[in-house]
Amino acid sequence: MRTIYSPIYTLRPFERGIQETMGKYSRFVMPGLGFQIPFIHVVRTRDVREHTMDIQPQSVITQDNVEIQVDGVMWVRPAIEEEAIKRTFYNIDNWKRAVIQLAMTNLRQEFGDLTLDESLVAREKIAANLQRVLNSFAVEWGLSVSKVEIRLIDPPEDIKKAMHKQKTAEQERRAMKLLATGEFEAAEQQKLAIIQRAEGEREAVIQVAQGKAEAIRLVNEAAEQYFVGNAQQLKQLEMVENSLRDNAKIVITEHGISPTLLLGSMPVTVSKE
Repeated sequence: MRTIYSPIYTLRPFERGIQETMGKYSRFVMPGLGFQIPFIHVVRTRDVREHTMDIQPQSVITQDNVEIQVDGVMWVRPAIEEEAIKRTFYNIDNWKRAVIQLAMTNLRQEFGDLTLDESLVAREKIAANLQRVLNSFAVEWGLSVSKVEIRLIDPPEDIKKAMHKQKTAEQERRAMKLLATGEFEAAEQQKLAIIQRAEGEREAVIQVAQGKAEAIRLVNEAAEQYFVGNAQQLKQLEMVENSLRDNAKIVITEHGISPTLLLGSMPVTVSKE
């Protein structure tokens, strides 16, 4: 805030002000060049830009009786309307201190309604609730809370160690689960490969058997086609072959070999008709 007593003054673009005459509000002052009568008039200004304000670290007790350290940051600005600027002067003595104290009080309340585990994952929820509560009060002071962030949630050392062990155990459990899943998938792939190979071998055996059956069929068809009526000659040839193997005598005629067997060691004769 600036308080201007000089007869000539200038307000910058990010400032708004009020002019008091003999200690009483007289008018709203906008940016630009202005004039006043010293000792009769006085101009008081507000910076209407966003103000970054820290919520100092403090101890809070969660619903499950765990003491933790928390802090935060918020962005607050005076509204630019005339009525809002008047409220920043006449409804509150030190608006920055008032907002910070209000934020600290409500921050303890927000964490007191949650357990430790809930607090660790509820930063956005706590910040939104805190912003809503602050705005409900800040409007009476001519202020607007545009944003609140929770920066630090710090549990005690023993709880942090326990949380670290739990996290490590959880990571190991996930790693073992991933390993088991990988081994199972590998086994399933190997099983599938064996089944596919067995199917291929079965198909090959079936094709070979079909090929042999087809070959036998073709041989039978050829035998029926080319050797029908020659069974007697084949039989005679077999008899001659057996006779020669036993040193038997045979008769050769002009019609071919006669399967007549001769006794003794008679020479081979040829009969002519």
